[in-house]
Formats: sequence, C-alpha cells, structure tokens
Amino acid sequence: MGNFKMVCLDIDGTLLDSRHEISDKTKQVIQNVANQKYIPVILVSARMPKGMSFLQKELNIVQPIICYSGALIWNHGDLLLDITIPVSDVKKVYTIVKNLGIHISLYKDDEWYIEEMDEWAKQESEITSINPAISDFSNLFTMWEQGNTGPNKILCMAESHKIHQLDVKINDYLSSYLNIYPSKPTYLEIMPKHTTKTSAIEFLCKEFDILKNEIIAIGDNYNDMNMIEFAGLGIAMGNAPEQVKQIANDITFSNDEDGVAEALKKYILS
Repeated sequence: MGNFKMVCLDIDGTLLDSRHEISDKTKQVIQNVANQKYIPVILVSARMPKGMSFLQKELNIVQPIICYSGALIWNHGDLLLDITIPVSDVKKVYTIVKNLGIHISLYKDDEWYIEEMDEWAKQESEITSINPAISDFSNLFTMWEQGNTGPNKILCMAESHKIHQLDVKINDYLSSYLNIYPSKPTYLEIMPKHTTKTSAIEFLCKEFDILKNEIIAIGDNYNDMNMIEFAGLGIAMGNAPEQVKQIANDITFSNDEDGVAEALKKYILS
C-alpha cells in the first residue's frame, strides 16, 4: 500500500455518474479522504472554474482546481497558473472555424464568450448551468492583444463529421502551436501548446511538496492518459476506452458503480 499524499480526479465520466451527479457514497469517501486523512483531493477538468467550484462545495473540499485541462489553476479566485493562447493563433482557428460553419466558444479565466446564442451554446449552457457572455470577438481580440493575453481554451461544437473535418484541418496547420483533441464526437477542444493535466499537477506537486509516486490519478478518457501514466498510481474507470485501461496501473468500477469511491477505499481507506 503506497503512502499517497494527493488524489487527482477527472470530473465527467469519472467523479460524475451518467446523470451528471455525484453519488452519496462517493461524496462520503472523498470527504473521509480529504477531511479525515488530510489528503488533498484535486479536481482536474477541461471545464471552467464555474463548472467545477460548485462540485467542490458539494464535496466539502477546499483545494485549488485544475481547469481547462491544465491551462488554469484556480484557487478560490486567485490564479496560481494562467496559460493562454496567443490571439494570432486564435484568429487562425477562428477563420478556419467560420469557413466551415462551426460554433466557436472562447474561455478566459472564469468567463465563457460566444458571438450568438445558437443551438450549440444553448445545449452547453443546459449541460453546465452556466450562461455565456455574448460578445463581439473582434473587440475581444483587440482587448486581449493590448493586454498581451488571450483565452485559456477554445471549444468548437458541431456535428461529428464537421468536427472530424475541423480536427484534420487545424492539426495540419496549427498542431505545432496548439494542443488539439476531440473530447467527444461533436466537441473539439483547443488549449495552449504543452498544456496538459499533468503539467498542472506537476505545478501543484511543487506547491504541496509532493512526489509523483505519492499521487493517485483517476480518469476515464484519452485526455486523462497523461496524468494516469504520470501518477504513482494511475487508475482507469471501468467505463474508459480500452486504450486508456491499457496504460493504467489498475481499473476500477464504472462511474455508475461508484468507481472512484471503490478505488479510494482500496488504496487509501482500507
């Protein structure tokens, strides 16, 4: 049994069940880990801070959160890490996206920007319970250029065949400058280059003075693979794709079978 000092948890498909809820059993186990064993439980997601902080409250845990798949570490309003996409690259993505007739959302700090409330924005707003700010992107670009900053994340949403087309096109032109991956068939997520969940976890390791072999990381999807491989103990959910399971040290139950709770009981509470 390892001497674990940090738990890093993906949210969608991992912490949350298929109804987008945290089971009572999982809540109780996480509270025991955080508040009785005094082991930090870090939520790690492609979500924005607003989409994560309410889950922290629900779990009764107080720690920094890793947002935008590692581009931002948010500590109750303070930015511990803030990596942005240069506006010059955002403009290139914007041109390609607009030519293909695909929805584009921009995320910076704790704000979500769109140009208009279309069906994709409505769907995402319903899923996340977050309302976007409708903005003129040319004004945003000018403001960000003047401040030498940019968004932490770009999200493109469309039918799966269009997202595949966009993925191929953006990778051809911009894969040297950006971290690009589909998070589901209808979503393409774009982050700053070299930004990963692992790079943010490494940052927190220094903050907490924790070694990588003292970390448990649990996830269910391709963008969790780097943190699962990095951690001393990397655990794949039962609902993860086979490729993710193959690189994990262990496989727990699915997100509808309290997989997170079972893994933490096995390795920390038993």
